Amino acid sequence: MKRFSVLYLLNEHFHHIGCRTQAEAESLLQRLLMDSRRIPVGIYDAKTELFAWEPLRQRAYNQSGIGEQGKLGDQIITIAEALRHGNSSGQSLVNVQKTSFFA
Repeated sequence: MKRFSVLYLLNEHFHHIGCRTQAEAESLLQRLLMDSRRIPVGIYDAKTELFAWEPLRQRAYNQSGIGEQGKLGDQIITIAEALRHGNSSGQSLVNVQKTSFFA
């Protein structure tokens, strides 16, 4: 089973690519940073149920208030889990892709 999911936006929808190791996921995230069509969001760890934002989003996340951090964290984990379970509606859950944080 692929423990890690690299989340990215493509055409205003969330997508994910499964990876077996954290190193593989981090390498893929770096490659996505150079892809002009895809917007990398971060890495979800299904075992710990934690999400690591890509570096620019991590800085913005760190500067957000506690309430906003909780809201963003809940949203992105919900999206990651929906995508991992094959729920294509996870691509547009709660329209979070329209917020400036994800775009």
